[in-house]
Amino acid sequence: MNTFRRLPEALSIHQAAGNAPSLARLTELVRESNDRLKAIESLLPAALRPAVKAGPIDGESWCLLVSGNAAAAKVRQLIPLIQARLLSKGWKVTSIRLKLLIAKR
Repeated sequence: MNTFRRLPEALSIHQAAGNAPSLARLTELVRESNDRLKAIESLLPAALRPAVKAGPIDGESWCLLVSGNAAAAKVRQLIPLIQARLLSKGWKVTSIRLKLLIAKR
């Protein structure tokens, strides 16, 4: 007698996040961080855009992940413009931190 046990259907990440409040909040923060990056993208020189990634949000602080010291220096100069843009879009960001990404070898 062959008895097959039926496995439950796999859930997508979004479905799983919807079932767990902490995962849902984390998913929302990732989405918001990516939306913020899209909102400021036009402020970044085209050559600099690939070097900047959306990072974590912690209250009114937002972190940008930057690959390289030169890119970080340029982004640092743009922070007042970035904060003004975010404020105009409805996000209250009182500080922007930059974190260097270290390339894997």
